[in-house]
Amino acid sequence: MRVVIAEDSAILRDGLVQLLELRGVEVAAAVEDAEALLASVAEHRPDAAVVDIRLPPGHTDEGLRAAVTLRREHPGTGVLIFSQYVETKYADRLFGDGFAGVGYLLKERVVDIGEFVDALERVAAGGTALDPDVVSQMFGASRRARALDSLTPREREVLSLMAQGRTNQSIAASLSVSERAVEKHIANIFGKLDLPPSDTGHRRVLAVLRYLETGGQRMV
Repeated sequence: MRVVIAEDSAILRDGLVQLLELRGVEVAAAVEDAEALLASVAEHRPDAAVVDIRLPPGHTDEGLRAAVTLRREHPGTGVLIFSQYVETKYADRLFGDGFAGVGYLLKERVVDIGEFVDALERVAAGGTALDPDVVSQMFGASRRARALDSLTPREREVLSLMAQGRTNQSIAASLSVSERAVEKHIANIFGKLDLPPSDTGHRRVLAVLRYLETGGQRMV
């Protein structure tokens, strides 16, 4: 099995190379950024790529975006996301063609190199290796997105204005409707987002947070 590794930490990158080579895995390249990852996969055509999410230069989601590109441009190469973080932002594109040949493991949960190599071999062979926490958060995000998709255009407008910190009175004035109508829209939003009544007033905050989780303004 031949692999390419993309990891910005030199210590972790070199350690991973040594551990994999001791297990008989050929490491064709070990790079530190997304651009080098894409170039190395194009050059070496490995069986699989091990990719960290946060890579230079921005250390945000460069690795995950590169993984999406690899899935599209090199479907014969398995992709194993290996990160400290669960990022659901690009999950729909990463798993858009199914779970075959893709994996997502959390660094802190991998305590046995043998298990890691087994997972890597499964991904390289077209199988799947997903950490349970990753699955839980991905499907949780998917459910929240579907709930937001169920909102009417007017309800989305109201939620967008709520996210701007507007009061019910301000929202009513902005939309040229009554405050009673705004209250009805907000009640519908709470119901569709499964936010039960609360004496603390947290429902408004939670609704806004769910709106922001899915990219906010793209819904309006």
